Amino acid sequence: MTIAIINYGLGNLRSVAGAIERVGYTPLITNDIGQLEAADKLVLPGVGAFADGMKNLAALGLIEPMNRLVLEESKPILGICLGFQLMARESYEFGHHEGLGWLDASVIRIETNGTGLPVPHVGWNDFRRQRENPILEGVPDEALFYYVHSFHVSCADPAIVIGRCEYGIPFTAAVNQGNIYATQFHPEKSQLHGLTVLKNFLERG
Repeated sequence: MTIAIINYGLGNLRSVAGAIERVGYTPLITNDIGQLEAADKLVLPGVGAFADGMKNLAALGLIEPMNRLVLEESKPILGICLGFQLMARESYEFGHHEGLGWLDASVIRIETNGTGLPVPHVGWNDFRRQRENPILEGVPDEALFYYVHSFHVSCADPAIVIGRCEYGIPFTAAVNQGNIYATQFHPEKSQLHGLTVLKNFLERG
């Protein structure tokens, strides 16, 4: 099975690749459209600003091919952190920006409701399963995952939300819509439970 990690200039690509290798698969880091077309599954990681992510995808000519592969050909894809956010319709990070629009969702700033919690949200936090899902198979209810973000994805359709996290307010931690999977946390940094999520995506997603 070929797993392509989409390289658009943002993200801890080597960490994601290393995690995929640890669960027994060989990833390919690429932005070559032919290689993305030939891959069995895609991973869209990301660390950084939403506007930069969309700008880089556009500059590399990746938006139309990705839309075709994901929306028309239903190729399975996992978005991680910024990669998840780029799947939304829009973002309000440093202005208003259009996203890929695969999910009916908006990316908004974390509001901690006067709790004094620092933003960005950095570190280990809980995961509250909302419904059963193939990528959550074997993940215990008390599992912790590693988060690094100042913005979160607000989904118009709660039915796609498979997990939430609490940080001042509850926010979406994971979604699944058809062939599209995504997590706000970093599975590649989340030790055993993160590796379980990655392995599940590769084998069940």
